[in-house]
Amino acid sequence: MSNNPLVIFTPSGKRGRFPVGTKVLDAARQLGVDLDSVCGGRGICSKCQITPMFGDFPKHGVNVRPDALSEWNAVEERYKSKRHLIDGRRLGCQATVQGDVIIDVPPESQVHKQVVRKRAEAREITLDVATRLYLVDVEQPDMHDPSGDLERLVAALREQWDLPELEADFSVLADLQKTLRKGNWQVTCAVHQGHNEERGHILQVWPGFFEGPLYGLAVDLGSTTIAAHLCDLDSGEVLASSGIMNPQIRFGEDLMSRVSYVMMNPGGHTEMSRVVREAMDALIGEVVAEAGIPRDLVMETVLVSNPVMHHLFLGLDPVELGQAPFALATANSLTLKAAEVGLTLHPQARLYYLPCIAGHVGADAAAVALSEAPYKSEDLVLIVDVGTNAEILLGNKERVLACSSPTGPAFEGAQISSGQRAAPGAIETVRIDPVTKEPRFRVIGCDLWSDEDGFAEATAQTGITGICGSGIIEVIAEMRMAGIVDAGGLIGSAAQVGTDRCIEDGRTHSYVLYDGREGDGPLITVTNGDIRAIQLAKAALYAGARLLMDKMGVDTVDRVTLAGAFGAHISPLHAMVLGMIPDVALDKVASAGNAAGTGARIALLNMGARAEIEQVVRDIEKIETAVEPRFQEHFVNASNIPNAVEPFPLLAEIAPLPDVSFNQKSEGSGGRRRRRR
Repeated sequence: MSNNPLVIFTPSGKRGRFPVGTKVLDAARQLGVDLDSVCGGRGICSKCQITPMFGDFPKHGVNVRPDALSEWNAVEERYKSKRHLIDGRRLGCQATVQGDVIIDVPPESQVHKQVVRKRAEAREITLDVATRLYLVDVEQPDMHDPSGDLERLVAALREQWDLPELEADFSVLADLQKTLRKGNWQVTCAVHQGHNEERGHILQVWPGFFEGPLYGLAVDLGSTTIAAHLCDLDSGEVLASSGIMNPQIRFGEDLMSRVSYVMMNPGGHTEMSRVVREAMDALIGEVVAEAGIPRDLVMETVLVSNPVMHHLFLGLDPVELGQAPFALATANSLTLKAAEVGLTLHPQARLYYLPCIAGHVGADAAAVALSEAPYKSEDLVLIVDVGTNAEILLGNKERVLACSSPTGPAFEGAQISSGQRAAPGAIETVRIDPVTKEPRFRVIGCDLWSDEDGFAEATAQTGITGICGSGIIEVIAEMRMAGIVDAGGLIGSAAQVGTDRCIEDGRTHSYVLYDGREGDGPLITVTNGDIRAIQLAKAALYAGARLLMDKMGVDTVDRVTLAGAFGAHISPLHAMVLGMIPDVALDKVASAGNAAGTGARIALLNMGARAEIEQVVRDIEKIETAVEPRFQEHFVNASNIPNAVEPFPLLAEIAPLPDVSFNQKSEGSGGRRRRRR
C-alpha cells in the first residue's frame, strides 16, 4: 500500500493519495475536484481558497495533524494583508500536502458554484459560463522558430489550460503585440467557448493579471415591456435589473397589429427593428449605470422573446408569422455578436438567442420551460406565462405540450379605461364588501389600505393614478363575488345592485372604485368595456389551457404555475373566480414571477442549460390554436365569469358566486327588456 498521504475533498467526497509536496490545487485537478483558478496556480488570483480541517474524523478514518499542510508562506501573507483572507483559509496553489488531510472547498471557490435563487422551490443554477478569464505565459518570439504572436498565445492557452483551437477577431489582433510586451509576455485572456461551437473566441487580452469581474445580460424582450438583468459572471449575482416600455407599441399594441403594419407598409419591419434595438440599448445603459460598471465589460447577452419580437429584433420580416402555416425564418438558437444587432457592449460580446418552439410559441416559452422544468415534473403541471401573448405549457416528465394564446395587453393595464402600468400610485389590490358593496384598495408604493388612517398622507406624493394589471383582475373578480357583475360580465344598475357606486355610463353601467375629483384627483371606474376586455383576454388564456388538456386527455391538472412580469402579483383565488385558470386547490397554484427572465438568466450562467433546452424544445409537442376547431368552443364558454359550462366545484366550496343576472330587466321596470327589431 502507498505511504503517500490521503487527501479527501469535501463536499465532493473525492479522495486520493498524493506524494508529499503536491500542491492542493494539483491534487484537486487530478481528482476532478471543482476548485477555481484564473491564474493557473501562480498565486495571483486567490480563486483557489480552501479550508483544511484538523482533528480526528472517524467517518473518513483519518486523523489530521496540524502540520498536514505546508507552512503559511509569503504569497499567502501578502494576499491576507491586501485582501483580508478569511482566518483558517489557505491558497490551494501555495499549500502543499504533508500528511493525511481533509480539505473543504467553500462555495465561492468552486467553478460550478450554485447560485442562490430567491424562490425556495425553484431550480438551483450551477455556474458554468461560456466566457472565462485565463492567465497565461506566452513564449517570446524566436529568430530560430518564427511564428506569430497570436499563434503562440493560442498555443499557450492550449498547453496551460487545455483549451481547443481558438480564433480572434481583427480588433483583438490590432492591440495584441503591444499588450503582450506591456505584460512582459504574461497576459489575461477573456475566452468565449459556446456549447455548440467547435472553435472558441478570444474576446480581449489584458497585460499581466486582470481579475475582472466580467458581466453578462439576460434580457426578456416582451411585446409590451423589455426587462434586463445584469449578472456578475463570476458569482452569478444579479447586480441590477430594470425595465422599459417596448416602443413598438406605437405600431400596434398586440403582435398581429405589428405584423399587419408590416403587411401594409413594406419594409416597416426595419423601422420596428431600429426602435426596439435603440430601446434595448438605452435599457442596457440604465442597468450598467445602476451597477456602476463600464459597458465594455459586458461580454455576453442572452435574449428571449416571442417569435414576432424575435423576427422584429433581428431585422427579419415577420409577415409569414401572420398567416398559416406560421413559418419561422429559423427556430434554432442563434449565437452572434451583440454589435451586429446594435447593442453597445464589449465590441466582441456574444449574444445567444434561445430557440423558438413554434411559429407562435417563442424563445420566451422555451425560457419558461427551462426555468420551471415541466419535463422533469412527476405530476401534471400547467404553466401559464401571462402577458400580451400568453405562452402555455402543460406536461410532466412523460410528455410536454405547448401553445400560445393571443390575450392582448389588457392584463397589463392597456385597453382599460383607467389602466396603467405597474408604477407607484397604481391600484394593485382590491377588496369589496359583499353586503355594502364598498371597496377598499392598496396602491403600489404604500402598504396601507385605503380605509386605514394615514392612507391619504402616505399616498399624497404619488397620488392614486389608475389600475394596474393585477388590480383590474382583482377588482373584476371582487365585483363578481359581491354580485355587482353577473356571470355574463354585465354590471348591474344602482337599483339592481344596491349601491350608488354603480353609475350610468351610456347604455351600460360603471362601478366607481375611487372618486378623487374633490382633490384634483381622477375618477377611477370599472366600465363594462373594461370587463369585456378582460373577458376576451382571460377567455383566450383559458381556451389555450383547456385545448392542451384536451390533447393530453385530462379534465384536471395537479398544479398550476403563474408566470409573467406580474404573475407574482396575481391572487390565485381571483384568477380562478375570473376563470383564467382551471379549477384546482388554491394551495396548488404557485407564482414563478418572471420565469422567462429567469430562464434567460439560467442560460446566461450555465452552458449545459443551453444544450438542455435545445433538446427539450425539439421534444415539446406544439399545438397551433389558430387551426384547432375546439379552441373557439372553449373560448366562447370561457367568456363567462368563470365559465359557461364548467362547474369549478373546488372554487364553489371556498367562494360561492352570487346567481345574479342583469341582462333581463331594465332599470326599475321589473319587466323584460324589449328586443329591438
